[in-house]
Amino acid sequence: MQMEHIDFAFLVGGEAGAGVMLTGRIISKIAMRSGYDVFATNEYPSLIRGGHNWFLGRVGTEKVYSQKKEVEILVALDELTLKKHEHRLSSNGIIISEVKKAENALTVPMTEIARNLGAPPVARNMVAVGAVTGLLGIDIKVVEEVIADTFQPRGKQTVEINKKLAKEGYSYGEAAKGSLGFILKKRQSGKKLFLTGNDATALGALAAGMRIYFAYPMTPASPILHYLAAVEDEVGIVVIQPESEIAAINMATGAAYAGARCMVATSGGGFALMTEALGQLAMTETPLVIVEVQRPGPSTGLPTHTGQGDLRFVMHASQGEFPRFVIAPGDHEESFYLTAEAFNLAERYQTPVIILSDKYLAESYKTVDPSDQQKITIDRGKIVENKWKSNEPYKRFLITSDGVSPRAFPGTENAIVRVTTGEHTEEGYGTDNPQQVIKMFNKRMRKLEEMRKEVEAREDAVKTFIAGNPTATIITWGSVKGPALEAQKTLQMKGYGTALLQIVFLEPFPKNKVSEILRKLPRPYILAENNATGQLGSLLREHLCLDVDEKLLKYNGRPFYPEEIAEKVGEAVRR
Repeated sequence: MQMEHIDFAFLVGGEAGAGVMLTGRIISKIAMRSGYDVFATNEYPSLIRGGHNWFLGRVGTEKVYSQKKEVEILVALDELTLKKHEHRLSSNGIIISEVKKAENALTVPMTEIARNLGAPPVARNMVAVGAVTGLLGIDIKVVEEVIADTFQPRGKQTVEINKKLAKEGYSYGEAAKGSLGFILKKRQSGKKLFLTGNDATALGALAAGMRIYFAYPMTPASPILHYLAAVEDEVGIVVIQPESEIAAINMATGAAYAGARCMVATSGGGFALMTEALGQLAMTETPLVIVEVQRPGPSTGLPTHTGQGDLRFVMHASQGEFPRFVIAPGDHEESFYLTAEAFNLAERYQTPVIILSDKYLAESYKTVDPSDQQKITIDRGKIVENKWKSNEPYKRFLITSDGVSPRAFPGTENAIVRVTTGEHTEEGYGTDNPQQVIKMFNKRMRKLEEMRKEVEAREDAVKTFIAGNPTATIITWGSVKGPALEAQKTLQMKGYGTALLQIVFLEPFPKNKVSEILRKLPRPYILAENNATGQLGSLLREHLCLDVDEKLLKYNGRPFYPEEIAEKVGEAVRR
């Protein structure tokens, strides 16, 4: 029976090297091209080879913001997947496997089919793609189109063999079509993109006119490097992988000093190595965008898992006191637009801007609309164009009312651009004169006052989402936004209205805006964070003298499921 509203999940599991992630991506793209909204995430161990991998996708007729716990389709490419994930199968769900014999199982001889078609055993994953899409009643033409696009770089022969494998699997799935209670009939939804958060961050940097990208590989930030390196010739940028994170940020500082828009990206351990250079950026008033994609620590921690434990770290990193922005996108669209805006903020205030992401957001996939280029503006701040025209000698650190000095680049006519990492005069000469030290420190900190005004005035600094008639408020930041939005849907269906407060700009903290909004939102306030100490909660206490009523803190390296948030909120409201 065809259902008007569709919301289902599928999970593909198997050992590393079995094509688990590729299988999931192809199924997701097929669903997207059939007109459905898709969100997908994954999990894999920190091993060079081997270990259990899984890919979890969710497909809906309405906008999908996160994964869910139960799945309607479980694709088991090995027996371990059944042991680990069969408990997640919904009551009407179906298992696609080579070994499972049960009423709710569709047994498909995937390896045998691959062998009969002269393909290697690993190619059985394309048989699985066919079985899933046949079960869902998806147009086989859409399946073939996605397979052709995926394997085209490997040649026509590879495309054709994978089409044949999918067709064989499709016939098995088609025999059980409709058994889930719905089919995926092709819908019209307009052009969509299927991106990770890392992809969106990279595209945002390109939209902002980034010229050079520096990075040393570190999971889960490495895909930004991979993406930009693959397109550098096409888009006309330079991508450099130096010998370390220290080298990366120092090279970026030099390039930014020379006038290039630059970005670096890393994870927590790499950012720890960058902290001395962060102070160098502050003292020399050099603008730079730094992307920190969080994973659990301390030390190596859980390299391939997610967390939000670095908020306080990036807010206070490096010695001394100086202004910086810390911005935490909550989804893929925000990753794109806020990364682009970060370049403007960095140059407008001549200060570092830190984009705080995490593995869950960075490596999860989502269908998104093509970007609106009209929303992208370029603001390079107080740039001295070509020639210093004043009769007064150029002073790189000229004391101004807003703390921001005219910025000339080396080679600018009539301007000598002196910088030093020690305290200095307006001209850039080193000094330890007490009165001069106070003047220059106050000059830099005046930027912080202007930054605070900017954040308070920005519509995107804090966001509120209302579902029904709210009787509770969820407070969060970063990637928890998606599961929280899904939790709101669940709670509304159960008769509970909620408000969701997402704080996007975390430094400077928009205390006036947050305070004003919270006064209008109902208690209990439930704080949801992917860390053990409730770091956003500590900011609320610091800036607003506000204690939340309930905390939901998750720090096992896994993202929230909406069911977990909905359960906590429901308990808080019923008390």
